[in-house]
Amino acid sequence: MMEFPTELGILTCLMILAASLWIPYVVGISSDPSEEEAFARPATISNLRPWVQRAHRAHLNLLEQGIPFAILVLLVDRMDGFTALTYWTSIAFFWLRVAHALGMIAGVAGMPIRPIIFTAGWLCCMIMAYAVFAAGL
Repeated sequence: MMEFPTELGILTCLMILAASLWIPYVVGISSDPSEEEAFARPATISNLRPWVQRAHRAHLNLLEQGIPFAILVLLVDRMDGFTALTYWTSIAFFWLRVAHALGMIAGVAGMPIRPIIFTAGWLCCMIMAYAVFAAGL
């Protein structure tokens, strides 16, 4: 039986999160009395309640970082380059993204917490990019 690397397991969990983060946004639109025809036309984001706006942005933020991170993890896997560094980076990235989404939707992760979390996620992407190049050497 083939071993399933932790990085790919974490990536799977991250993609489940990305595929599910639309749910708070849709719940928010569906429960907003001012959005009578919520699904007849695209909602005007600025007219929605603040937490619904933040849910939309949390989903976009995850896609902004999650897709590049996913591609980098798959490249490292393809190059058979997983190390302790990629192991811990993937775990850190996942929990940073969970904290970012929860903090953003709840409205508790404002300045400077949310940008710090986002920047830490970017650093995880850069570390994984380094791992791609290191595996190719």
